[in-house]
Amino acid sequence: MSTRDFLVELGTEELPPMALKTLSEAFANGIVSGLKDAGLDASDVEIFAAPRRMAVRLAELAEKQADQQETLYGPPAKIAYDADGNLTKAAAGFAARAGVDASELQTAPESAGKNAGKLMIQRTILGKDTVELLPAIVQTSLDKLPIPKRMRWGASRVEFVRPVQWLVMLFGNDVVDGEVLTLQAGNTSRGHRFHAPGDVTIHSPAEYESALRAAYVMASFAERSELIATQVKAAGEKLGGEAVISDDLLEEVTALNEWPVALSGSFDESFLTVPAEALVSSMKEHQKYFHVMKDGQLLNNFITVANIESKDPAQVISGNEKVIRPRLADAKFFWDTDRKQPLESRFAKLENVVWVNTLGSIADKARRISTLGQKIARVMNADTALVERAARLCKNDLVSNMVFEFTDLQGLAGKYYAEHDGEHADVAAAMIEQYMPAFAGDELPASATGTAIALADRLDSLVGLFGIGQLPTGSKDPFALRRASLGVLRILVEKQINIDLSELLDWALDNSWAIELKAETKATLTEYLLDRFSAWYQDANIPAEVFQSVRALGITHPLDIDRRVKAVHAFSQLESAAALAAANKRVANILAKNNGDQVTASVDAALLQQAQEKALFEEMTGLADLTSPLLARGDYQGALNALSQLRNVVDEFFDNVMVMADDDAIKNNRLALLKQLRAMFVGIADIGLLQG
Repeated sequence: MSTRDFLVELGTEELPPMALKTLSEAFANGIVSGLKDAGLDASDVEIFAAPRRMAVRLAELAEKQADQQETLYGPPAKIAYDADGNLTKAAAGFAARAGVDASELQTAPESAGKNAGKLMIQRTILGKDTVELLPAIVQTSLDKLPIPKRMRWGASRVEFVRPVQWLVMLFGNDVVDGEVLTLQAGNTSRGHRFHAPGDVTIHSPAEYESALRAAYVMASFAERSELIATQVKAAGEKLGGEAVISDDLLEEVTALNEWPVALSGSFDESFLTVPAEALVSSMKEHQKYFHVMKDGQLLNNFITVANIESKDPAQVISGNEKVIRPRLADAKFFWDTDRKQPLESRFAKLENVVWVNTLGSIADKARRISTLGQKIARVMNADTALVERAARLCKNDLVSNMVFEFTDLQGLAGKYYAEHDGEHADVAAAMIEQYMPAFAGDELPASATGTAIALADRLDSLVGLFGIGQLPTGSKDPFALRRASLGVLRILVEKQINIDLSELLDWALDNSWAIELKAETKATLTEYLLDRFSAWYQDANIPAEVFQSVRALGITHPLDIDRRVKAVHAFSQLESAAALAAANKRVANILAKNNGDQVTASVDAALLQQAQEKALFEEMTGLADLTSPLLARGDYQGALNALSQLRNVVDEFFDNVMVMADDDAIKNNRLALLKQLRAMFVGIADIGLLQG
């Protein structure tokens, strides 16, 4: 079948830079999906995205859908005709619905299976020309783009993320006759807004990039990103340092430029007395500049990416230097002003800052963090005085000038101010460590003081918000409670802190709350916290049934849960695991059917009759002596490895011993033996659940 390349470009006003890459990829995926639904495939898909355009090019797209053979089945042939040989209403209705003459009706052969003997119509559905389908496929893809809020412009009722300006649709060298978002398709694009503001004619999909490049537009997002990274890196080296290129800033700058040109500038060295993070935040967030480091120190230089190839780049650089100067001056002013008063003096201002309605002020929260944090510190053998001091200071930078202007510096600003005030190193570290981990995979607090504050802060938020019914939903989690929950578990497990969640929640609940929290808070929150383990272990490629085998025991001790899960996971890899898991499941079923709760685990050796049950009892008795000390010190993997030796005797028992003996004494003794066997494993996990 003949094929052609297809190109679609939608021209718009400047698209949101942080959404451009996502939107362009979704646009392409939607078109590919629409073509697939229509039975059409392309050999290659290329995505283009620039500030004022999104485009997709597909190679070797079939010119027409393939013809399809369709078979329709109707009523049984034996009722198709009446005594006079005329079509019955059922048969006539079937022919009419299918749009065929009665002469085309056939009887399905035996090979039709359950439809054998029914009326049958076989027909060919001719495939449509691809060019007829393309406008609707493109429109559907645009309709499904992940745009949180669409806009309208002028008198138009059309909605899109930004006003649309032009539409190119070419199938081969021919313009597709169609309309999308009220734009009539053509072959005319537009060049760079300043260098080549006129129309650009695209004669074929193959020449798309070259035609735009001649008009100072680099259409490929990936190519522009690579070029910017190369230019910025070279500019940093020319300045004698190394340009720091973060992925998020690179993506944003790529989305802001059609014809990128990197230029370097400088600012007054006096600004370097301000913490580097504040200067970087100002340059990155407000001006989209890349900063330059040398030997771990920030240089008084920046690299900007212009969207023009200026004949006088010195003027562009000078303009950028003038723009950044007042920004950095503000940062220096805030820094100098904040340090004129100690961090502790800001606590009183927190009394007037509401944390959450009905849950009091940030000052109230800090006091609760202090009480809870000190209890945690005692378990950790940490210095409670340092925790008390850190709690008193940990939220104070929220009302500083620096954090008011640069919100991403919360915690970090507090650390600098605490150091300036001469606070203990651990107290200063806790100012920023309270927010760790901030995201999946982030590092944990290093100091004991910071660890206690981080735990107390998260637990206070969880208990308070769950206590007033502010639970996260499937799509909304405005207080980041999922992240807080995972942070609690990570800190407890990875830092080997031996505290039960039940005790922690009791401490958090028994605090100075302004209102009475819901009675079910502890139970609901416990389940929620433990549910976070599921995602954690899924990310670690540990099967869900492994965690469920431990969860079934009702344990609420995160560190203990983690040790058990890892032990069961290791056990599940053993050759004997499947057989023992099946045996445990069988034992559980037998006990459940025979009032297992009332069966004692006390075995009378004198009532053991068969060699196989005697062997099982002897093996279990020996292993009990071996595993008891292992379990006492939490060596669950060692205990399970030892218990794996039971496989053969357990198999022999079930192959040769009838548990439900006629003699009640013998039957009950065998049930007791099974209950004792199950208890040995359930002391670690319900491994019967490994069977699913």
